[in-house]
Amino acid sequence: MSYFKFARHIPISIAIFLAVGVVTSPAQADKKHVIKFATLAPEGSSWMKSMRDLAEKIKTATDDNVTFRFYPGGVSGDEKDVIRKMRIGQLHGAGFTGVGLGQILPEVRVLDLPFLFNTDAEIQHVYNKMSDYYVARYEDKGYVLLGWVPVGWIHFFSRHPIRSVEDLRQLKPWMWEGDPLVEQAYKGMKVQPIPLSITDVLLSLQTGMVDTVYSSTQGALIFQWFTKVKYVTRLRMGYATGGVLISKKKFDKLPQPYQVAVKKIAAQRLRELVRLIHEDNLKAGEVLEKNNVEWVDIPDEKAMEGFRKAGVAARKNMTGKYFSPKLLDRVLNHLKEIRR
Repeated sequence: MSYFKFARHIPISIAIFLAVGVVTSPAQADKKHVIKFATLAPEGSSWMKSMRDLAEKIKTATDDNVTFRFYPGGVSGDEKDVIRKMRIGQLHGAGFTGVGLGQILPEVRVLDLPFLFNTDAEIQHVYNKMSDYYVARYEDKGYVLLGWVPVGWIHFFSRHPIRSVEDLRQLKPWMWEGDPLVEQAYKGMKVQPIPLSITDVLLSLQTGMVDTVYSSTQGALIFQWFTKVKYVTRLRMGYATGGVLISKKKFDKLPQPYQVAVKKIAAQRLRELVRLIHEDNLKAGEVLEKNNVEWVDIPDEKAMEGFRKAGVAARKNMTGKYFSPKLLDRVLNHLKEIRR
């Protein structure tokens, strides 16, 4: 029996599920489900606006039976704190950067490797090809991957211009505590970073404990780091991944029609959010210039090679430890496909 034929035999109050292709029973419809969701993104950002819109659409589609309670701006702690709270049931979902995604599933960091991608088209191609694989792998770990929301291209932000690896060695660069990828990249450059939680970075910039950070252009604005630096390298060290996860234990408590609704609406809204973040990163670059943050170019191929070697070292040191050579080859083959 089709959904539309079946719809004639169910109460009008739940007919709204037809909009997302699902129906449910009256017994399921009156049970309330609250998803406690954390993110580092602050209120008012494109991320939070999109997530609140997503939550409203899910609430409507489930007849007010699935709602979200948001904890934005890092109030639930760093991403490792959020993961711990999800494991014990204090939180049910979160928006993660590659750091948090990698703490749950280390092999996802293959997507964050320095100098892996050259263009936005390459990124889209590889993510499309690898998405089903990672959905299955996160499910094995006890999480539902609702969609990718990458952070964007990563740059160095600093109080002194960085034109070479030697310049970076003279500074006090921050490293997100517990991030093996950046740790290996810095190791390849013989740079001694200062590991800190992301929530401690602004204060550390203010006190001079660190003078260099890495981020997307929008991230530097959101976290207010741009107010404490003078320069941003035009060099794109890599493309930082990100995604939305919900605890499978929580997700499985939702009636099947609600699960379908959540997945379908999330897929639609998160695709739109990816586009918005890309636009926001471009706009953020203009805002940086207006606030006297100066772009710095890498002067020549010799200086560029110093950074590339760090990327090669990170790839070599992480392969076999965080992701298999087979998985790396799979990603590289997808890149060859589009580059041809």
